[in-house]
Amino acid sequence: MGILKEFREFAMRGNVVDLAVGVIIGAAFGRIVSSLVADIIMPPLGLLIGGVDFKQFHLVLREAEGTIPAVVMNYGAFLQNIFDFIIVAFAIFMAIKLMNKMRNKSAEEPAAPPTPTAEEKLLTEIRDLLSQQQQSKL
Repeated sequence: MGILKEFREFAMRGNVVDLAVGVIIGAAFGRIVSSLVADIIMPPLGLLIGGVDFKQFHLVLREAEGTIPAVVMNYGAFLQNIFDFIIVAFAIFMAIKLMNKMRNKSAEEPAAPPTPTAEEKLLTEIRDLLSQQQQSKL
């Protein structure tokens, strides 16, 4: 039972759970951005270059022979993945930039000076009285 208890404690640590949530949200975010690129951005871009879908770009290295399939280099899919990466990286950059801006904004707000305690007020009064006595002697 010791190993199971240790594993449960490990799995339920805050940072492990946070990491799991981050991975799940990241995967969902990746699918959304991939759809954005494939379904929204790439069709007009393909239209601009003559109505060609990037995924169709390929280079046949060896033709098919009988039951042996052709050897094809799908560089169009690679280009699609590059566009996906660039857009995902830019989206993450903008999200982090926004979060940092919000964090810096809250950090820039000066904290109100602490109110003096009763002891500090009393010491201030004593200091002022001593200062007045010193000045009256002169």
